[in-house]
Amino acid sequence: MADKLRREDVKALFDAILTLETTEECYEFFEDICTVKEILSLAQRLEVAKMLRQQRTYNEIAGKTGASTATISRVNRSLNYGNDGYDMVFSRLDSASADN
Repeated sequence: MADKLRREDVKALFDAILTLETTEECYEFFEDICTVKEILSLAQRLEVAKMLRQQRTYNEIAGKTGASTATISRVNRSLNYGNDGYDMVFSRLDSASADN
């Protein structure tokens, strides 16, 4: 999948995201570039990944997040066989929270 993403327009998007410096800037940019539903979907997937790493059951995750079992399964597949993007982000979030 990563090869499908390696395009100039996607790189420009990621470069734009990397210029954001605060949570407020993220709110402003993402509200402009995404629908509310798209943002909530991304946030839901992150929460699902967090709960899967905590060994929560699909039923617990679905109940708390409202995610479908298909979404939970897709996130679980990414955690197990993906590019370790979730792990990288969670590790950095853990480090940042330990520094505060």
